Amino acid sequence: MSFRFKLALVFTLTLVIAVTLVTWGVSSNTRAKFELLDQSRTNALIDQFRKEFAQRGDEVVNRVSGIAETNETTKMAIDLSGPHADAARYFDDADGLAPPQKLDFLDFVGDDGSLISSFEYKAKFGYKTDWVTTTGADWNNAPAFLQRIDLPDGVALSLTAVHVVAVGDKKLYVIGGVQLGKEFLTTLVLPTGMRALFYKNLQPVFDPGLLTDVNGSLPLAERLSGLIEQVRKTGAAAEQTIQWNSDPSSAENFHADPLFGREKQLLGVLLVGSSRKELVSLIDFIRTLGVLVGGAGILLGALIGLWVSARVSRPIARLATGARQVAAGDWGVRVDVRSRDEIGQLARDFNEMTRQLAEQRDRLVQAERVAAWREIARRLAHELKNPLFPLQLTLENLQRARTQTPELFDEIFAESTATLRAELDNLKTIVARFSDFSKMPAPQLQSVNLNEAVRASVRLHDAQFHVAGRPPISPELYLEEGLPLIQADPDLLHRALGNLVLNSLDAMPSGGTLTIRTARNNGTVSVEISDTGAGLTPEECARLFTPYYTTKRHGTGLGLAIVQSVVSDHHGKISVESAPGMGATFRIELPVRPPEVDAVHEIAQEFSAGNGASGGAEIETKKDEPKSAAAPRRELASVAKSTLGLGDLRQGKILNSETSGAEAPVVLQIKRRD
Repeated sequence: MSFRFKLALVFTLTLVIAVTLVTWGVSSNTRAKFELLDQSRTNALIDQFRKEFAQRGDEVVNRVSGIAETNETTKMAIDLSGPHADAARYFDDADGLAPPQKLDFLDFVGDDGSLISSFEYKAKFGYKTDWVTTTGADWNNAPAFLQRIDLPDGVALSLTAVHVVAVGDKKLYVIGGVQLGKEFLTTLVLPTGMRALFYKNLQPVFDPGLLTDVNGSLPLAERLSGLIEQVRKTGAAAEQTIQWNSDPSSAENFHADPLFGREKQLLGVLLVGSSRKELVSLIDFIRTLGVLVGGAGILLGALIGLWVSARVSRPIARLATGARQVAAGDWGVRVDVRSRDEIGQLARDFNEMTRQLAEQRDRLVQAERVAAWREIARRLAHELKNPLFPLQLTLENLQRARTQTPELFDEIFAESTATLRAELDNLKTIVARFSDFSKMPAPQLQSVNLNEAVRASVRLHDAQFHVAGRPPISPELYLEEGLPLIQADPDLLHRALGNLVLNSLDAMPSGGTLTIRTARNNGTVSVEISDTGAGLTPEECARLFTPYYTTKRHGTGLGLAIVQSVVSDHHGKISVESAPGMGATFRIELPVRPPEVDAVHEIAQEFSAGNGASGGAEIETKKDEPKSAAAPRRELASVAKSTLGLGDLRQGKILNSETSGAEAPVVLQIKRRD
C-alpha cells in the first residue's frame, strides 16, 4: 500500500468519521430534545386532567348540595327523623331528583345507614351503607372522590360527593356522582400527536374492556397490560414505549398516572400517549441527510485526499527513488524538489548528504588503497624475511669456510647449496600463494553435487586423519540426501572445502572429531564443518577472514581469506561460531542458482544475435568480493588499470572503475573474436 493511498485513505476516513459523529450527535441531541418536549407535553396534559378532575368534582359537590337543599330532601329528612317514620314512602324520590342535576348516581341513606332510595340500583333498598355513617368524616366540606359503584349489570366508576342533612340528632345522607369514562376524556384538549386513555381498575386482573379512549374500547389493548400491571403493583406512575406494528413510526410513548379512591385504593389509571412518528421521521431525515452529505464528503474527500496526497507524496517518492539509487551505488544522484517546506528542506539535506558521502567515499577509497598496500608490504616483508635470514647465514658460512677452512669448503658448499635451494623454494611458494590470491579466477559455473564435493575433499585428506605419532582424528559425515545440484565452479569449491578441512585438522593437534553436515534451505544449500579444537575468542572470530591474519605458527594467513573470496564469488555467505574450549564451526550457504546467471545468459544471447556475422563475443562474469577479502586483488587491478585508464577500447574490454562508486554485482569483460 503506497504512502499516497494511505494519505488519501486517512483523509477520507477522517471526513467520514467527522460526518458520522456529527450525524450521531445531531440525532442524539434531537432525540434528547424530543424526549424532553414529550415529557413536558405529557406533564401538561396530566396537569390538565387533574384540573379537569378537580373541576368536575366541584361540580358534583355543588349538584349534590343542590339536591340536599331542595324542599323535597328537607321534608324527607324531617319525616324520617320522627319516631314512626316510613322510609318506603321515599323509594322513588331519587328518580325525580337525579336527572335535573345531571347525576348518574344518587342514593339517600338514613341515619342508621339503610338505603332509602337509589337511582341506579333500586333493588338495594334497605341495604346497609355503613361506610358513610362510620367514617366520621365532615362530608359537607369534603371534596369529591372516586368510588366503585355496583350496578345491576356490572360495576362502574363514579366521581362521588356526599352531603348531610341534619334534623335534630337525626341525619340524612345524600350521595351523588357522575360516571367516569370516555365522555370525561372528550373534555381534555389534546396536542397533535397525543391521546389520553383511561383504565377503570374495577377487576382483580387486567380487563381489556375497561381500557377506553374517546372512541370507546381500544384495539390491541393487551399491549398495555404490562404497563398497567406495573402501576397496579407499585401504585406509582410508570412509562413504557409501545410499538404497535413493525413500522418504527408506529411507536408510542405512554405515561401511566394512578388514580386513587377515598381509602387510597387504586381505582383508575390515566394513560397519556405520545406518538414517536415525528421523532422517527426527523431521525430518518437526519440520517438520510447524513448519508447524502457523507457520500458527497467521501467523494470530495477522496478527490481532495488524492490531490493533497499527490502533492505530498510526489516529493517523498522522488526522495525514495533517490535513496534506492544511492543504495544501488549511484552516489551522484540528486533529487529535484523545489518546494520550500519541510519536504524541500529534506531534499536539500539529502542532496548535501549524498555530496558529502561521495567525497568521503573518495577519501576512504584512497585511504583504503594506501592501507591495503601498506598491509601487503608489511605481510610480504614478514613472509620474505623468514627465508632471507637463512640465505644470509648460508652465504656468510660459505665465505668463512672459503677463507678459514678451505679443506671443508666442498662439503659445506654442498650443504649450503641444499639450504639455499630449500629457502628459494620457500620463497617461490610464498610468491606463488600471493600471486594466486591476487588473481583468483572467475568462477566457471556448472552443475555440482555438493555432497560429492564434500566426500572428495575428505578423501583427499584421508591420510592426515591417521598420522603416525599423532592422535587420530575421526571424520563424521551427515550429508542430507537429495540435495539439488548447485551452479558452482567445482575447482574453486573443492579448494575452499579443502582449506576449511585443513584448517580444522590444524586446530586439533591432540586429535578429535571432524564433523561435516549438509542441508537444504529455502533456495540455498549449506555445509557446516565443525572441529573439537581449542576454539577461538570473539576477537579472533572477527578477524579470521582478514588476509594474512592467522592464529597458527605456520601459514600465510590467506587460506580463510581465499575461502571467503570463493564463497563471495558464488553469491554465498560464510560465518564462524566458536568459543574458547568449544571448538569452531564454519557454515557456508550457497544459492542453488546465482542470481546473475539468467541475466548473463540473456545478455550473451542478445550480444551474439547482434554480432552473429562478425565473430560473436566471449563474456566472463565476476562478483565483487567483500572489502576485507578483495582489497589486495583490487589494488593489483588498480595497478593494471593505471596503465590502461578506465578501459582499453582497442582490446574491446569493459572494466568497472573501482573509484566510480558503483558497487555493481556483476563485472562484464567482453572480448571480441575477429
